[in-house]
Amino acid sequence: MKYIVFLGDGMADQPVVALGHKTPLQVALKPNMDRMAREGLAGLVKTVPDTLAPGSDTANMSVMGYDPERYYTGRSPLEAISMSIEMEPGDIAFRTNMVTLTGDGAYNERVMLDYSADEIGSDEAARLIEVINEHFHDSELQFYPGKSYRHCLIWKNGETAMKLTPPHDILTRKVTAYLPQGPGSEKLLSMMEASAQFLPNHPVNKARHKRELNQANSIWIWGQGKRPDLPVLSEQYGLKGSVISAVDLINGIGICAGLRVVEVPGVTGNIHTNFRGKAEHAIMEFERGQDYVYLHVEAPDECGHRAEVDNKVKSIELIDREIIGPVWEYLEQKKQVTGEDYRLLVLPDHPTPLNLRTHTSDPVPFAAYSSDGAFRAGTASYDEYTCAESGVFLGIGHTLFGKFIAGKID
Repeated sequence: MKYIVFLGDGMADQPVVALGHKTPLQVALKPNMDRMAREGLAGLVKTVPDTLAPGSDTANMSVMGYDPERYYTGRSPLEAISMSIEMEPGDIAFRTNMVTLTGDGAYNERVMLDYSADEIGSDEAARLIEVINEHFHDSELQFYPGKSYRHCLIWKNGETAMKLTPPHDILTRKVTAYLPQGPGSEKLLSMMEASAQFLPNHPVNKARHKRELNQANSIWIWGQGKRPDLPVLSEQYGLKGSVISAVDLINGIGICAGLRVVEVPGVTGNIHTNFRGKAEHAIMEFERGQDYVYLHVEAPDECGHRAEVDNKVKSIELIDREIIGPVWEYLEQKKQVTGEDYRLLVLPDHPTPLNLRTHTSDPVPFAAYSSDGAFRAGTASYDEYTCAESGVFLGIGHTLFGKFIAGKID
């Protein structure tokens, strides 16, 4: 049996006026997702417990079959693991975004214009992080460059109890109420404030200004935590698995779960990613003997954060056409030759509503298909409302994966 999870990050939504009061999933042309719902089983699953924030960290951990209330220790350590950063037991990892703040007055009076500095390129961002590290590196603090706007700070024997806010949660808002608070927060805030003094004058930002791109004029620190300890998937289910994602966070969870991380050329984490390449590499993983692939696409989430209505619809259609379609066709042809059955699962990790531009904890729609007929309670199509009408609801999100593998979802 082969298994694949198609994870459209932030794909679920709320009705949008510009779409005739329908959701992107309702209006998108997605025949493969609809077929999965129609010929398989569809329903809703609550991926984020009420006790935790609705982040891609907690939600994807849940979809991968791990109880986030038990195993979640913070977002950034998962990213650090993917970046091959060695973490000692007392080390605390922090996500460090390159952001764009408006204004040139007092730092606490500025507004969060862009959590990604126009999705700054990794090469430009690395030059800025190098300068950040030159300013703040000492025996306790070390900054590491990541992908695009996503980077990492390691604080040896650091604090974890402070309150830190994800920048994508406060777009268009004044940062006053969202600055670091609690034990150790003064050190983080001082670096954020200082970065806003020298980053605007860096050659990278001057060049971006000439190109009419948002400047990465400040760092924003959040997502603290220690290295987690997850059970290995092969020991739990006897499966050899791989993870395909452009996002360090997802790859980090995969590494902790014992999955093979697959590098795909041209993946970006936005709508301009290599959709077809992800499908091709998933097929290659099955060809090399893997039993399971977790295929993650960030694009719908980024479109939700950026309030890009048309692009969110387009990203869903591209996932359906360029990823699900080719992989499904391959698995079906393989079954006809070898007789090996397969199972498909599609879902978001959490909603990222266009009108809110941030995540919510609402249950998300899922559809599961099994070539051996294990799932037989379909709906007319795949979207938030038809899946709700199926009557299938899983209130404990991390149980879905095991049920999917076993072929018994109820």
